[in-house]
Amino acid sequence: MLHIVNKSPFERPSLDACLRSAQSNDAVIFIEDGIIAATQGTVLSDKVENMLSSFKVYALKADVDARGLSNKVIEGIEVINYGQFVELVVENGTPISWL
Repeated sequence: MLHIVNKSPFERPSLDACLRSAQSNDAVIFIEDGIIAATQGTVLSDKVENMLSSFKVYALKADVDARGLSNKVIEGIEVINYGQFVELVVENGTPISWL
């Protein structure tokens, strides 16, 4: 299953809802303002780093770049382009969007 988180974890509980539902070996991608969760040095960094042991975690490059966070993505999160995002959707079937 692919879980899409597009809201900042500082504005909405989308990330926590995702984590309650996601199962081992699922994939999580941060897009739009959800990218904030993939940033080093926040109060949520440890939580997101812990996700890496259970889930494949991605961040959409266009959204990372748009927010000026290219050098601040947590190590282990794979930054991908739109084409790779589409491939994730195809590989994982219908995604779940956490709003």
